[in-house]
Amino acid sequence: MLLLVLGGALADRMPRHHIMVAANLFSAVAQAALAALVLTGGAELWQLLLLSAAGGAGYAFYSPAAGGMIMESVAPEHAARAFSVFRMGLNGAQIGGAALGGALTAAIGPGWVLAVDAGCFLVAAVLRFFLETQPLTTARGGGMLRDLREGWQEFASRRWLWVIVLQFSVLVACVSAVEAVYGPIVARQHLGGARAWGLAMAAYGTGLVSTGLLMVRWHPRRILLVGNWGVFLFGVPALALAVAAPLPVLAAAMFLSGVGVTVFGVNWMIALQQEIPAEAFSRVAAYDELGSLSLAPLGTALAGPAADALGLSGALWACAAISLVLSAAVLLEPQVRRLARRTPAAPAARSGEAAEPVVPAAGAHP
Repeated sequence: MLLLVLGGALADRMPRHHIMVAANLFSAVAQAALAALVLTGGAELWQLLLLSAAGGAGYAFYSPAAGGMIMESVAPEHAARAFSVFRMGLNGAQIGGAALGGALTAAIGPGWVLAVDAGCFLVAAVLRFFLETQPLTTARGGGMLRDLREGWQEFASRRWLWVIVLQFSVLVACVSAVEAVYGPIVARQHLGGARAWGLAMAAYGTGLVSTGLLMVRWHPRRILLVGNWGVFLFGVPALALAVAAPLPVLAAAMFLSGVGVTVFGVNWMIALQQEIPAEAFSRVAAYDELGSLSLAPLGTALAGPAADALGLSGALWACAAISLVLSAAVLLEPQVRRLARRTPAAPAARSGEAAEPVVPAAGAHP
């Protein structure tokens, strides 16, 4: 969190794939050190904390650079299909990676799994080293503080952008509490334990990946309006858990949540590529990610006290209500309702002009 905006500023100033390579190498070293400590049995808590923070630092530099590189690599006319395929690959790798990690941990132990992870970071760095990219053509003077101020101006000048980021700062905190704390507890108390929660998470993953196929062909006109309809589905699992629904119902709720995440994610990527200047994208992406994730640790930390105060069911109802209210409240912002997909031939918006997004003709359907 602390280094994200710095990573975004560097990624708009330096070749992005060089930053990705450096971040991968740094993460490889951190994971290798962690693996060595675990394998030798000498790991202490302070060492685990320090190396976990190092992994977060690597991600803070990698993520804004990766986001900028993805956006600049895709032509606008192919954006919907490309971003849908990207989301399918990303979500499929996360789901498959978690399953593979569990299987390898059982087979060879956690220390060796961490060593394999370090090797994967190293392989990623080597692959990215050979990427051929076009360097940014915009030369900028001034120092890092000026870059950060300019990035903030790009971010703050678009109401649709910061309104949705503000929505997600609270929404992600609620989703984190549900998935990391409340879901496993309800599964243990009413559904038979970890196996049931694992099946529910598998249904969520299926929704994530399968909806990518839909988004390859579905190109809605009003991208943020449709994307926010997907956000309404984020609170469905909390509703199912609040009433201790049977496993098939919970799995269906988790599947719908996965559908919503992909519907929003693809349309959000299209909106960012369309509206944010390429030379400022990584800084804007860093502010976006910082705002969206900043309250997630707090949500997890407060999950226990909230359940003590409201009861487990009451806390889940509260999370569901907050998710639904925030999804509806965002639609009060006209820019969210009106921002529309441009055809590739349409002129790009100048910096700060997203306040007047393209609006479909009267009677046009999203």
